[in-house]
Parts: sequence; structure tokens; C-alpha cells
Amino acid sequence: MGSKKRESSSMKESVVEELGQLKKDIDSVVEDAASKPLIKRMKKEKKKTDTEMIPDSDIQNHTNGVSTSSNGPKASLNSMERRKHRKVLAKVKIGANTKKIEAATEKMDIDSKDDSSNENNESAGTSNSSGGGVLPEFHIGVFKNLAAADVSVREAAAISLVKELRAVQKAYEKLANKDEVEDKSKLEAEKDDGLNNCAPSLRYAVRRLIRGLSSSRECARQGFALGLASLLSTVTSIKLESLLKLIVSLLEVTSNMKGQEAKDCLLGRLFAYGALARSEKLAEEWKSDNTTLLIKEFTGCLIALAAKKRYLQESAVATILEMIEKLPIEAVSNHVLEAPGFKEWFEGATEIGNPDALLLALKMQEKFNLDYKFGKLLPSPYSKNAFFSADHLSQIASCLKESTFCQPRVHSIWPVLVNNLLPDTVQDADSASGQISIKKHKKSRKVSSAEEDMERNLRCFSEVTVEGSLLTSSHDRKKLSFDVLQLLLPKLPASCVSVVLSYKIVQCLMDILSTKDSWLYKVAQHFLKELSEWLANDDDRRVEVIVALQKHSNGKFDCITRSKTVKDLMSDFKTQKGCLDFIKNLVTMFLDEGHSSDEPSDQSQTTDDNSEIGSIEDKGALVTQGTSEFLKSWIIESLPSVSKHLKLDKDAQFHVQKDVLKFLAVQGLFSSSLGTEVTSFELGEMFKWPKSAIPNALRQMCIEQLQQLLANAQKGEGPHAVVSGVEANDLGSYFMRFLGILRNIPSVSLSRALDADDEEAFKKLQATESQLLKEERNSGLSTDANKLHALRYLLIQLLLQIMLRPGEFFEAASELVICCKKAFGSSDILESSGEDEPDGDDAPALMDVLVDTMLSMLPQSTAPMRSAIEQVFKYFCDEITDDGLLRMLRVIKKDLKPARHHNMDSEDDEDDAEDDLLGLEEAEESDVEETGETADSDEQTDDSEAVIGVDAVTAQLPVADGDDSDDESDDEGMNDDEMFRMDSKLAEIFREKKNQAGGETAHSQLVLFKLRVLSLLEIYLHQNPGKPQVLKVFSNLAQTFANPQTTEGSEQLSQRIWGIIQKKIFKAKEHPRDESVELPVLEPLLEKYLKLAAKPFKRKKSAANPSKKKQSASWNRHKMLNSLAQSSIFWILKIIDSRNFPQTELQKVCDIFQNALVAYFDSKKSQMKCEFLKETFKRRPWIGRHLFGFLLEKCGSAKSQFRQVEALDLVTEILKSQLSSAADISSADVSKKMLKTHLPKLCHLIKHLVSNMPEKQTRRADVRKFCGKVFQILKTFELDASFLKSLEPEGHTACESQLGDVFLALKK
Repeated sequence: MGSKKRESSSMKESVVEELGQLKKDIDSVVEDAASKPLIKRMKKEKKKTDTEMIPDSDIQNHTNGVSTSSNGPKASLNSMERRKHRKVLAKVKIGANTKKIEAATEKMDIDSKDDSSNENNESAGTSNSSGGGVLPEFHIGVFKNLAAADVSVREAAAISLVKELRAVQKAYEKLANKDEVEDKSKLEAEKDDGLNNCAPSLRYAVRRLIRGLSSSRECARQGFALGLASLLSTVTSIKLESLLKLIVSLLEVTSNMKGQEAKDCLLGRLFAYGALARSEKLAEEWKSDNTTLLIKEFTGCLIALAAKKRYLQESAVATILEMIEKLPIEAVSNHVLEAPGFKEWFEGATEIGNPDALLLALKMQEKFNLDYKFGKLLPSPYSKNAFFSADHLSQIASCLKESTFCQPRVHSIWPVLVNNLLPDTVQDADSASGQISIKKHKKSRKVSSAEEDMERNLRCFSEVTVEGSLLTSSHDRKKLSFDVLQLLLPKLPASCVSVVLSYKIVQCLMDILSTKDSWLYKVAQHFLKELSEWLANDDDRRVEVIVALQKHSNGKFDCITRSKTVKDLMSDFKTQKGCLDFIKNLVTMFLDEGHSSDEPSDQSQTTDDNSEIGSIEDKGALVTQGTSEFLKSWIIESLPSVSKHLKLDKDAQFHVQKDVLKFLAVQGLFSSSLGTEVTSFELGEMFKWPKSAIPNALRQMCIEQLQQLLANAQKGEGPHAVVSGVEANDLGSYFMRFLGILRNIPSVSLSRALDADDEEAFKKLQATESQLLKEERNSGLSTDANKLHALRYLLIQLLLQIMLRPGEFFEAASELVICCKKAFGSSDILESSGEDEPDGDDAPALMDVLVDTMLSMLPQSTAPMRSAIEQVFKYFCDEITDDGLLRMLRVIKKDLKPARHHNMDSEDDEDDAEDDLLGLEEAEESDVEETGETADSDEQTDDSEAVIGVDAVTAQLPVADGDDSDDESDDEGMNDDEMFRMDSKLAEIFREKKNQAGGETAHSQLVLFKLRVLSLLEIYLHQNPGKPQVLKVFSNLAQTFANPQTTEGSEQLSQRIWGIIQKKIFKAKEHPRDESVELPVLEPLLEKYLKLAAKPFKRKKSAANPSKKKQSASWNRHKMLNSLAQSSIFWILKIIDSRNFPQTELQKVCDIFQNALVAYFDSKKSQMKCEFLKETFKRRPWIGRHLFGFLLEKCGSAKSQFRQVEALDLVTEILKSQLSSAADISSADVSKKMLKTHLPKLCHLIKHLVSNMPEKQTRRADVRKFCGKVFQILKTFELDASFLKSLEPEGHTACESQLGDVFLALKK
């Protein structure tokens, strides 16, 4: 046993010696290769394979051959060839030795396993020296894990590396004879590396860690730097001087290195110095010897390294900063600042533009407050105010501009500058100062002084650095300017937003965002996104940002950038305080006329084509008055929208609306004769006007927005919300009170002088509104209160309309006052003169006067006034008379064009009367442009809307005496004089309006008027769906839609009428079923719409080759008319069914259908759809029963087989409807009786069909299908025997031959 142990031990010793020798050879080759210039080692795969397969003998021979040839004079090689041979030799030798090591290792592992039980694992992980010393094993595989991409793997590898090497070094230090271990170690390194006190494994690891820092594989630099830093911080035997020499020698950059190879070495040195600085080795060196020169040497190496390449500077500075964090101030002053090249580096920084030198100087000054001259980088003596002065920022501008080399990353100098500009303590100065008590005046003054210094420094930084240096330079620097602004945002107080978002910044933003192809477009978009997120939950910031954007863009930011940035910001206020602050800022901006003069004018950005795109429209001459007027117009338009989008409680919203109302009323309605400020003692407020007179266009905008504000308030109230307990929240009553108070101030007058008529109407409206308010408060929550409330708001809107259009509304105002008195007669209502209040039997009804008055105001009214009219009409439409309704319908039917001549050659002369009534004559296509106005839009202004003399159009139209369903035309009931007066008045009004700005055509003006009247009719139909008058409205609207001359040129008008008919009439939950709806009224309508449903499509004879677009339009119109006719028939039949007329009275209805079917079967021109007839019979089975016999006759006598097959379908549908109704016993008896009555005709039809089968197979199949269905129904009603009995013998024979099993089954 002992001999075996000795043999095993000797074998292991020999293997260890052999491995050590091989390792020494490998290390020597590797060290030689590392000490020489690194060359790209790229070889072909074939050459690699051949080299690895060379045996040892060949290697020796090759070595001898090379050496021999190298010494021979005849075979001398040049330097390039010698270098090549040396590389091949090194490659071959390394490969051969590696194989030997692997074989020896495998053998040793096998022996170790055999002796493990006897050796107690003593030999595992150890290597023996000749002196008997034992060192722990160091696993070199750990280096592989140091380069892993996973951070946790790298950290574990570094821990394992340090742990093993510490154990090796500790064991090594305990050895008595260290030389023998070094001589025979398998991991021995060179003797002249300066690491004499380190174990061989440690020396090898240090050298390999330094070399590995130059590798670009995965995360090798990070991992090896981590390992080196950890090792240096735990193993104290590694000398700093030796380490610095090793870094320089192992990572030396020679002249032969180029490109990536040189870059790898430079980065390796940078990482090596970084690991050294992080390991605190330098601080330990200073503690042991404060006169050491190694700190100067280390700093000098870093400065020299930073000077080699620009991309090394920032990291080199970071390394120096990490070093000085661990050094005392004495070491920094005596060693770091005295390092070679340090002073020269600072002095030349401003000339070449070195942001890293500036960063180092700032950080060192902040930490140590040194009395050191950093060139021109820092002021002397240093202070933040001096550093951020305009002169000093101009000196370091070149350094800051050059910081763009690290794009897209932001250089480290900028966060440092931002922290100096906006320290955390000053950021909360606003909130902090609010908590300071009155006694602490000194502290308050300090906070105020700090805020002033911060704002002054920020302003200088913004003007000199951002605007003066970056914004005026390249695209990269423009991008950097926005990056810097984003760094400022988190710490920026709301009061300093105007400093950062300056005129030049906003103009630059608009320039970039106005062109989507711009390289900086996404940068600007990202900045706006960050800005929006920054102010999302802070209304103070929101106010400042909106004001800055609009002030510096003259109110055109959204227009020029084609975005909704400002609009979205304005619609998202969260608090009442934020809204009030915003209103206050806008008012201040409106009154301050000098704000725009402080900024330079830039015509390229304010007068381009994009400046007119956006929410501000139809300004006309206003835009030409300058950008300040445009900004004021934006302010006026924006104020009502603030309160519109608020999501606050009623009281808070009302408070905001009051502030807006006061501003609009003061600037739009009043002017001061004594200066620009007036104080109202009753209201306890001071009111201001701009120093220069407000243009009339802006005053009109104020009045229009005031109308819009009141309209929004009325809508927001919902159903009558103003009762005696909450009258304070009635914005209308507050406005009238405010108006009365300001009119009583002697130095305040209306901005526009009124003539006698307007002045009288103005006073009447004021007095009437006041009395109606009292009546409303006394009415509680009754229906009258809603009517009074709606009338009050109409009076207020009319009062403002008088200010907008003097001389046009005083008559309407007087009539409306009379209507108020008649509707709510009370002793409190003001008395009217006799001329205003006609009495007697000839006096018109109240609702007729009210309707005429509202119609007369509609054409010239603004959208808010139309909304008030609609509200009044909504509450009073239940009382409207037939005359008033007809007046409205005549406006819809009115046509300005002369009647076109009918084609007298038509074959349908007998239908001309009905076609004339429905307006079905075809007309040529019109090329008139369609108007874009929507009648029910409450948001748009009406400066460009047409004005029509409704007094002439409607008031002079006589009321028709008869029903509108007769054959009278639109203008019947008007004599020649009335028509002449109306046409003359219309011509005069249209001529006048054509000369005004905007000049629409007479046709478009009438279309606008019709759209507004349609809105009233829609309200009427919604409020009164089951009244008999609905039938009258329907017939007139259908006639208007069918007549091409009343809707021609306005697709919008057609679609509006179509929508009202479909939604408010056909699909309404109720329909007219009153006893006043007589059958004689419905029958003519039914007959006309049946003819319309059968009317064929006619092509235009006036156009030989009409365009496809016109043909398509004509065809679409024909389909819509056909759909209208069918829906109308269904609706009329629905009304007839609901009235439960007796069968005798319904005979006329069946006759009308029969006449339509006669034309359907006998005339090819009839285009009535079979599906429509089938649907009619399905919905109304009683019509099918009446027409069953007639259809049986027509099935056999139809002129064409096509019509015959369609007639069979109709008969089948009637039979199905009778079968479905047979579930009820009484209905089953009626159906059976009907079939039994018409059984002979049915037998005759079956015989005729089977005896004269059609030629086409499909039609023969239809006949067989029809017969089979008839036989099935006859069986159901047990009439099969009667049928067979009535069928003639010839019919039996024909049925058996043509129908076969179907007929035989009936027989059985």
C-alpha cells in the first residue's frame, strides 16, 4: 500500500512538473506577443487546421529548419517574413502545448479520483513545491465568467476571483522558501513586473486582468475592471507604483496600431485607471506617505489620456472626480492640482471648447471651495451669481457648444449647471415663503433675495447660453437646447416658465412644427409632450405655459403648428383657482399693449400662409390691423371656452363665468370718458380699458362671445334651475344687474351710440326682463317658469343683438315685448302704448305673432341667439296654430328659381298633376356649390351668415285656408300684388347683402334660412309626435324633398330634410291617430306616393352625354325618392290601421292599390318593386284579401311571363299571410271563407299555368313551386277535395303530366 502511494505521488509530481514547464512555455509566448505590437490575427480556417495537426516531431524539425534557414546567408529573410515565421511558430507551439496540458490534466484527474479515499482530498486543489509548501489552487476559468453579459454572473466571478487569490496570497506569505515556488509554479509571471511580494497566481491574475481590459468581447471591460478594482481594494500587497507601470506597459499604444486596435488599448487604460480610482488604493497611498508622487503621476496619466481622444475626456474627468471624492483637501491641493499638464489643460479649455474641463473645475470648486485659478472657466473669486452672469457665460459658450459631441446623450455638464441654477431649496421657495410667520422678516427677505438671484441667473442662462449659443447654431445644438429645457422642467418654479419659454424658444418651436419634414420635428413634439406631462396636475404651470406660448406667437401657436396644443391645455383645468388665474393673466395681457414691442418682429413666422389655419376664422379686416389685435382676438375667443370645459361644482363654475362676463361686457359694451380706469362702489370693483381705443371688430367679438357665454350657461342649467333659493347662480340675471349698474355710472357710456328707436327698444327689453324675472321667481318649478326663463334669455340675447346690428332689431324687440305681455299678462308687466297693442277681432293670435317675430330674427341672428329662439320655441310649440305652422313650411318650400317648363311630349301626361304637386319633374343638374353651414351648430360665429328679409318672406305670406294635401302649388293663395312685393323686397335684400363682405348668393342665403327653420320644425316634431299637424308637416317636407328646385344646389338641405322625415316622423314612437285625421285626407297622399314608387328613372334629355358623376347623382336621387315613397306608404297605412276604419270605408284604399297594380301589370313603365308589394301584403293582410281575386285574374292575363311570375309571388305572399293568421279561430274562418270564395278562379289559374308552361326552365320551376305551395295551403284549410272537384278533367290531366307526384299526393 505504501509503495502504491509513493508511486502515485511520484507520478503526480512528474505530471505537475511537466504541466508547469508547459505553462511556462505558454506564458513566455503570450508575454512576448503582449509586449510587441498587437496585429490583427485573422487566418484562413484551412491554415489553422493544418497548423493544429502538425506532430511534435514536425514542430521540432520545423523549428530547427527555421533557425537554420534564418542563420544561413543564402536564405536571409526580410523583416516582414521573419515576423510571419515567428507568428507561425508561436501559434504552433501554443497549440501543441495546450494539447499536452489537457492530456496531462485528464491523467492527473484520473489518478486523483483513484486515490481520493486514501488522500482525504488533500491533494485535490493543491500544487506541491519542492520545499514541501502547499498553495491553494486558483481556477483560471473564472476569467471567462468575468466577460459574461449577465451582471450577476460577473459579480459572482469577481467575488470568486478575489476569494481564491486572497487565499493563495495568504498561504504564499506563510511560506518560508518562496523562490522555489516561483521557479516551478505553473502560473509563474515575469520577474521584472514589480510584484515581487505577490504569489505567482496573483501576479498572473493582475497581468491578465489588465490585458483583458482591452478586449471588446461582450462585457469584458466591465467585468475585468470590476475584478481588478475588487482585487486592489482587498489585497494590499500589490504596489501602486508597479501597477501604474504595468498598465502603461501592457496597454501601450504604438505607432503600428491603427483603428479599433488602438481604440481598444486606450479604452483599456481608461478602465484600468477607473478601477484603480475606485479601489481607494490612492487614498491608502496618501495615508501611508503624504509626500508620494504617485497621485500626481496618476492624475497626469489621466490628463494625458484625455488629451489623446475627445471621447475619453468625459470618462477621464469622471475618474478624477471619483478619485478626489476619496482624498482630503490637502492631497487635492498639493498633488492633484499640481499634476503635470493640469493647469495647461484648464487654461486652454475656453479656446478649444472643452466642456469636460469646465465640468471638472465646477465639481472641484463645489466640493472644496478652492482658491485656484481654473483659467477662464470659473470667475475669480467664485460665486454662482458671477458664474451665471452674461459676461462669464459668453466666455464659456464655446465649451458648452462643444458638448454636443456626445449626442444623443446629454453631456454631464448640463445636469450640474441645472442643479446650480435651480437648487432644491429654492424650488420650494413659493410654498416655503407662504408658511413663514410675520415675525420672521429676515428669513423672508433671504428667501425673496434667493428667488430674485435664481430668476436673474436663469434669465441670463436662457438668453446667453440657450438662445444666444445653442438655438442660433446647428441642428444638433438646437436639439441640445430642448434637452436642456427638459432638464430644467422638474425643478422649474411656475413663476419662471416665462423666462424659459421665451420669444425665441417659442418661435423656434413654431418653425420646426410647421414643417413635418424637419429633422427636428420629432424633437419638438417630444418636448411638447414632456411639457404637457410636467404641467398635467398643476394649474399654475398650465397658466404660465399657455400664456407664454400664445404671447410669443401672437395667439397663433396652434394655427402655425397645425396642432391642438393650446386648445388641449385650455380644456383641462382642474381647479377654480387655476381658471381664475388664467382669466386674470389673459385680461392683463389684453390690457398690456407693450408686450409685443419687447420682442423682435419676424415676418417669416407671423405672416405665412399657415397663420390663418386654426380656430380663429373670418376676421376680415381685423387681421390686417397687426399681430397684437390678433392676440387680443384670441383672448376674447378663449375666455368663454375656459368655463365651458370646466368640471367644477355649480358655484365654482358660476364664479368663473362671472369673471369672464364682466371682462367681455366692459370691453364690448362700454367705454370710459374719464381715463382708462373706473371704480364701481356698488360692485366694489375697478374696471380698466386699454390705453388705445378698442377697434369695433374687437368690440363685436366681445359681444358675440358674451352671447355665447350666456348660451352655454343656459344649456348648462338644464331644465329650469333658477328658483327663489338659488337665483344667485343665474348668469342672465347677474348680467342684467351688472349692465344696469354700469349704465348708471356717469363716466361710463355704451361703446356705440344708439338711435331713438334702438334706445327705446333697449330700455323696454331691460324693463321686461326685470319683470319676467320676478314672475319666474314667483312661479316656482311650474311650466310657466320654464317659459319665462327661456323668454328672459331671448330678451337678453336680443338686447345684445341690438348692440351688434343697430337699426335692425328694434321692431322685433317691440313685438317680442308685446308677446311677453300677452303671454303673461300682469299688472307688473310694463304698459304698452295703443299702437303697439292692437285690439279687436282682427288682432292676430299670440303664437302667430311670436312665430313671425322669431322667424324675422332667425336670418340675421348669431348662433347663441338662434339657440335662445329654439329654447323659446320648444316651450311654446304646443300652442302653435296651423297658420303659424304653414308660415314655417312655406319658407321651406320657397324657391328662388323660376319654374321650369314641363316636357309636353311625355307619355305620362295623365300624371302631370300629381307630379307637379310632389315636384317630381326632372331638372338639369345644378353646378351650384353646396353650402357648408350646419343649421344646428351652436359653436360657430355668424359674421359670414346670410341675411334674409324674413318680414318680407314670411310675414307677408297669407295663411292658406285648405289642407296642404290638395293640388295647389306653393304660391297659390298669394295674389299678384303680394308676390310682386315679396319678390321686390327679396331682390333688394339680396342686392344689399351681396355688396357686403362675404357676399353670398341669394340661393345660399335662402338655404341657410331654410336650415334654421328646419331646426324649429324638428323641435316641433320631437315635442308633438302624435298631433294631426304632423301629417301636414310630413306632406310639405316630402314635397320639398321631392321637388328638385327647392333643394337643388344644396345636398345638405336634402339630407337634413331626409333625416327629419326618417327620424322624427317614420321612426317616431307615436304617430297621428286623432279623430281629426280623416280618410279622405290620407287617400290622395297614398295614391300619389304609390305613383311615386312606380315612377321610372328618366335620363336627362338636355344633356347628350352627361358625365358619370351627374348620372350617378341622378340615380341616387331616384333611389332616395323611391325609398321615400315606400316608407311614406307604410307610414300612411300605419295611420289608417290605427284609426280602425270600417271595411266599407277602406274600399277606396283597396281600389287605389288595385289601380296601381293594373298599371304594374299592363305598363312596362311602372317600376314598382315586387318586394315592396309583398312587404305591404305582409304588414297589412286585409289589403291582400281584398286584392286576392284580382291578382288571380292577372296571373293568367299578364302581358309578360316576367310579370306573371311576379304575380304568382304576390299570390303566394297573400296565402302565407292568411296561413299565419289562421292560428286564431275567427281569422282562420275568414281566411278559409276567402279561399273558398275564390276557389274557381284558383282552379282556372292552375289549369292555365300547367297547360301553358313557360319556356324557360327557371320560370317553369317557379310555376311548380307555386302550385306545390297552393296545394299545401289547400290541405291545411281542408279544401283539397273541393279543389279537385272544381278542377276540370283537362286540368287533372295537365297537372298529372306537369306536376307529377305533387299533384298525386294532393289526390291521395
